[in-house]
Amino acid sequence: MSDNNILSENLAVSDLIKEKRVRLNMTQKELADAIGLPKYGDRTIRRWENDETEPSNPELFSILNFPETAPFKNNKNAPYSMIDLFAGIGGTRLGFHQTNKVKSVFSSEIDKFSIKTYKSNYGDIPHGDITELNEKDIPDHNILVAGFPCQAFSQAGKQLGFDDTRGTLFFDVARIIREKRPDAFLLENVKNLKTHDSGKTFKVITDILKGLNYEVYTMLYKARDFGSPQNRERIYIVGFNRESVSNYKSFKKPIPTHNNRNTRVGDILEDNVLEKYTISDKLWEGHQRRKKEHKKKGNGFGYSIFNSESNYTNTLSARYYKDGSEILIEQKGKNPRKITPREAARLQGFPEGFIIPVSDTQAYKQFGNSVCVYTIKAIAESMINVLDNR
Repeated sequence: MSDNNILSENLAVSDLIKEKRVRLNMTQKELADAIGLPKYGDRTIRRWENDETEPSNPELFSILNFPETAPFKNNKNAPYSMIDLFAGIGGTRLGFHQTNKVKSVFSSEIDKFSIKTYKSNYGDIPHGDITELNEKDIPDHNILVAGFPCQAFSQAGKQLGFDDTRGTLFFDVARIIREKRPDAFLLENVKNLKTHDSGKTFKVITDILKGLNYEVYTMLYKARDFGSPQNRERIYIVGFNRESVSNYKSFKKPIPTHNNRNTRVGDILEDNVLEKYTISDKLWEGHQRRKKEHKKKGNGFGYSIFNSESNYTNTLSARYYKDGSEILIEQKGKNPRKITPREAARLQGFPEGFIIPVSDTQAYKQFGNSVCVYTIKAIAESMINVLDNR
């Protein structure tokens, strides 16, 4: 049905909208944000569903054509299998998926909103709390990936043994590796993991992985190293099973394809951005006041403004939804604006077809917690090259 004759058909538009929304398992707020309605768009959706007002043809077209089929389903013929732990919205899975050589056989995530996004894009519903899963029940796999949270390792560094990490989420990764013996793994974390507790935490982690008979490689990359205009630095730990991968020493760390001069913020910006993303006078005044206060104290804290010609932004954080201070986009003649959820997705290297089925607030949290897909894909290709040639 074309968007020109949708309303000319003798159909109950209110029912069409509600049935579609229920089918998508979305709230009125989520649907409003997903199709790009202005502020308080959930009220508009409510009026449409109550038959009080009707959408325009383009608005109805956007709703009825919102995708219901997961765009990144497994390539069943892929030669390698993976499991996706602390999966979030599947950014790490997506980087491996894009190699066309890896399929996911298991995932785990506890956040209900992330699970919704994950299911919309991959067609799978992740299992729940990893701490409650028996490692023997997890399918065999070639590659394990995990972006485990960096909890405080209060006992780390005392014995440097496997049990030193019990009570932390890294322990759950380690017990699965010990039981399932994958050919390779990729772990991702914040840069500060390497210096946490004067380096003791990182030493415990790498010593345990080596003790499980894996060759371990560590590397630091910024998102802008592989084309994203974002100054996001993360640590990556790659391991190969010395028993099943004879050429485990052949791994080559990916060489960055970009530098801080050949990325550009304008490449991820949308045109005709809704006014709801422009920050209010009150918030803008508060940002400016706090920056002046910080400057008087001699520190550089405060908001940061970028424009289309900037080489890269600050790191997108999970708290971005609160005030957007770390990444504000300059606007001529008015207050700066926050980036949109789609721009946040682009900043993390997610393709245009990636479905965002949650509210703006949840979307910011999800992309802020995710990974740079470009970087993951580069590492995945280097890992697969080892597995292909063993």
